[in-house]
Amino acid sequence: MKYFAALASAALFVWMPGLITPPALAASADELIAQAVTPLPDDLRAGATVLTYDTTTGARKVLRQGTNGIECQPENSWDEFTRCYSKLIAPRYDFEAKLRAEKKSEKEIEAATEAAFKSGALKAPPAGTMSYRLSNKDGVIKRLWIVSVPYATHDMLGVSTVSQRDAALKGHGLPWMMLEGTAGAHIMIPIN
Repeated sequence: MKYFAALASAALFVWMPGLITPPALAASADELIAQAVTPLPDDLRAGATVLTYDTTTGARKVLRQGTNGIECQPENSWDEFTRCYSKLIAPRYDFEAKLRAEKKSEKEIEAATEAAFKSGALKAPPAGTMSYRLSNKDGVIKRLWIVSVPYATHDMLGVSTVSQRDAALKGHGLPWMMLEGTAGAHIMIPIN
């Protein structure tokens, strides 16, 4: 019976993470791991590394070491997204976690990250590097695939820069580019 109660608790946490964020719930590592890999295609889940960041220091805490080059974070308190990404993007998240621990604003973090790319302290991931995002928060796109296209412009790739957010919230979103021409340029692909 205890097994089924634990399984039901994990299922509730996996399917409804927007109701309770991880810091508010003393979730087990297994529950956090199960929740963290939900944005991924099934074949990538078992091999993904799962980690969190210490909110006071920005240090990584690996909950499960993976084997496939993908890292995932359970839903976090700063933007309420569950995210998975290539380990090639990890240095950016490590850098941003340290800035959040220093209580920098999101605008300060964005500016510092762009400056780190420009100086070479951070390296842009190769074009085509994938990220996956999931949210149960109201007013945001629930599931996104994100393709990194550093320094690309809409003219180079033939993709719109007009946000499809509102259409995606209604189930009709199309891909669009954000941050064109920068190291952080990426194509947002809403998955309905």
